[in-house]
Amino acid sequence: MNVEDQPFWASISTMMDRAWREPGFCVPNRSVYPHQWLWDSCFHAVIWTALGSDRGVLEVDNAMANIGNDGFVPHMTYWTKPRLHARFWGRPLVSSITQPPMYGHAIAELVRAGHRVPSGLVDRARAGLIHLGSRRRTRAGLIPVFHPWETGCDDSPRWDGWLPPGTADRIPVWRETKGRLVEALDTGPEGQAVGSGRFVVGSVGFNALVAWNARELLEVAPADLELSALADDITRAVADRWQRDRWADDGPPSGRIRTLDAMVALLVDPRDDGFDALIDPAAFGARFGPRGVHRAEPSYQPGVYWRGPAWPQLSYLLMIAAERAGHGATETLARGLVDGAGRSGLAEYWHPETGAGLGAMPQSWAGLALPALARLSSR
Repeated sequence: MNVEDQPFWASISTMMDRAWREPGFCVPNRSVYPHQWLWDSCFHAVIWTALGSDRGVLEVDNAMANIGNDGFVPHMTYWTKPRLHARFWGRPLVSSITQPPMYGHAIAELVRAGHRVPSGLVDRARAGLIHLGSRRRTRAGLIPVFHPWETGCDDSPRWDGWLPPGTADRIPVWRETKGRLVEALDTGPEGQAVGSGRFVVGSVGFNALVAWNARELLEVAPADLELSALADDITRAVADRWQRDRWADDGPPSGRIRTLDAMVALLVDPRDDGFDALIDPAAFGARFGPRGVHRAEPSYQPGVYWRGPAWPQLSYLLMIAAERAGHGATETLARGLVDGAGRSGLAEYWHPETGAGLGAMPQSWAGLALPALARLSSR
């Protein structure tokens, strides 16, 4: 690490230390997000690894501590207030929906860094992935999500077809709609989501992350034939959804709008034209990381939640995709992530063209700028 990078490293280290809570996890933001979220904690493990700490093992372990008997992994855990939102979810302590299973990548990163990961945690990660592949499938072979929150991309324009016709101000309407979609969930014997009467979508982005995390976990458990078959099946299903210049979800009206969350399909279906679009100023490319929505889309609003800002976790995933594909976009994506995190004050998300911080500040996953910085320093 260069001397000039040390204050940046120290600011991220301080942010993570201040966010640390018992029994061992980081709150994404101390006031806005004071609980544990699944994919946030998996990204935290990557950040802890970059900081040289072994806290990432405990954090992922706690994120998966309440896995169901069927392998369902809840996306939220209310460690300090287990009854909070229990009526909303229909059960205490944990939510009834999941999130992208980033635990495969988190565990692989921990192992690559030399940390000892308990075999029981690897077993839980495997169970979580197998659950998704065996309990959920659409006719196109994709794993469906039953709520926009399960994708991690809450108000993405991909889901606008579920809003009431003629909706102009989408933000308050989306809040109401997401609550109604929770009410529409079908739940199993432990309160876990098993279906929905209103929202069933084979999200390409979610499926790409399932397949990729399965492949990542295979680095830890290389002889797992069932996990390997799952990764291959979902990868083929994702590749089949490519249509001219975008990946289309299985479940209309989703996927008509070009959004960045679908571009994580590049992790398992690398295409030069897809990577090119990430850095093209007329498409997703912007100074402080790729836009959340394609610039040519009428719904593009660079300063509005999920309507166009740059997101550090998506920038990180796309940087990894470009790096592993050997595409020249890697350095541009890494630089945008580092500069965006710095300019925004480690914000939850930021304006892709100005770097102005948006959302919660600071937000822990902005620390993903550290592995991006390491890549830039090594070039």
